[in-house]
Amino acid sequence: MDKIKIAENAYWVGKVDDRPVPFHRLILEKGTTYNAYLLETEMPTLIDTVDISFGGEFAKKLSNIIDLNTLKYVVINHVEPDHSGALPALMNRAKNAVIVTTEKAKELLIEMYKLHNKEFLIIKDGDSLDIGGKTLKFFETPYLHTEETMITYCVEDKILYPCDIFSSHVATYELFNDLADKDITEDFKVYYQLIMSPHRPYVRDMLDKLKTIEIDMIAPSHGYILRSKVKDYIDIYDDLSQKSLQDKKALILYSTMTGNTGKIANKIYEGLTESGIESSILNVKSSSIETAVELAKESDIIIIGSSTRYGDMIGNIEDYIKEIVALDLSGKYGFAFGSYGWSGEAIEIINDYLKNSNISVLDSSNLIKATGAAELQLPLRVKFYGEDERAQAAIRAGRLIATI
Repeated sequence: MDKIKIAENAYWVGKVDDRPVPFHRLILEKGTTYNAYLLETEMPTLIDTVDISFGGEFAKKLSNIIDLNTLKYVVINHVEPDHSGALPALMNRAKNAVIVTTEKAKELLIEMYKLHNKEFLIIKDGDSLDIGGKTLKFFETPYLHTEETMITYCVEDKILYPCDIFSSHVATYELFNDLADKDITEDFKVYYQLIMSPHRPYVRDMLDKLKTIEIDMIAPSHGYILRSKVKDYIDIYDDLSQKSLQDKKALILYSTMTGNTGKIANKIYEGLTESGIESSILNVKSSSIETAVELAKESDIIIIGSSTRYGDMIGNIEDYIKEIVALDLSGKYGFAFGSYGWSGEAIEIINDYLKNSNISVLDSSNLIKATGAAELQLPLRVKFYGEDERAQAAIRAGRLIATI
């Protein structure tokens, strides 16, 4: 199992872990694999590594396969330690290798593994890299399942190397799905539900990108390499991520002073509707308390925001809030948001109202536990507003709460 050919000059060089494996507060009773791939081209290239537990073993094994001084590129699609964990041990031996990854991943890898003195090649969505005999094309796929993630496609081989995407948690020595002694579909779907389903809108974005390439094989970083019925597995992701699976309604209620909180509300609305959530958006200036209460009763998600003025909410939104939190909100989710220029007390006052009701309040702690999204802070506090990362955070908030 040191080196298995998957295509011309392309080899699996990963690790089969057939123990019950602790993973994301679960035990993988069937174990898993950590799939890494070596492309023996004019500029030898490794795609992903293995779990940090096997870093030294992996570097030693790879040194028996190839002179690590000749390794030109190490592609890191995703920085989680079950894929990047062998990087420190590897880079200690592969002195000339360049790490190929996204800008966000570079920041994380440097801090995680103290790689400050290593050379990086930063890719952007759609970039290509000639490795001498093969061409790699890269697509950024954020939040599948973390912010920095990308996927790699070999043009000549028509092989997709998508890291966690299209994976399954099975310790397999057969390696290829057409050699499996049983149908792997259920394992494939369970993996999707556990890892990818909280990020459904981003699955849709990824699938759109895949329409631009021809795929004969999918070589993920866990479980089986898919070289048979490849389209069927892509179709499973397409089916499981369809908007029709969502049957929720949302209410966004807000009060705005200069318009910034209203802009945030519209971006949250954008994220919700992109995710297939039927959403209503109400400005207290142009709506009634009765309308807001009725919509709150019908909604699964209630999101309330206000600008801050003199340490308080603005307008009469507090009257609306008092009526809404007096309802039975069990089974519903919500969070507070708002734009501010100084301290943003209004957002915290709304959050206190929500916490004193029986709604399930989404804050950063339970958001991380539900989706793994550590980069988004809830309540959503936006200093002033801009069509930049602040707008993207609001869209992201809408997309994430749609998956809860």
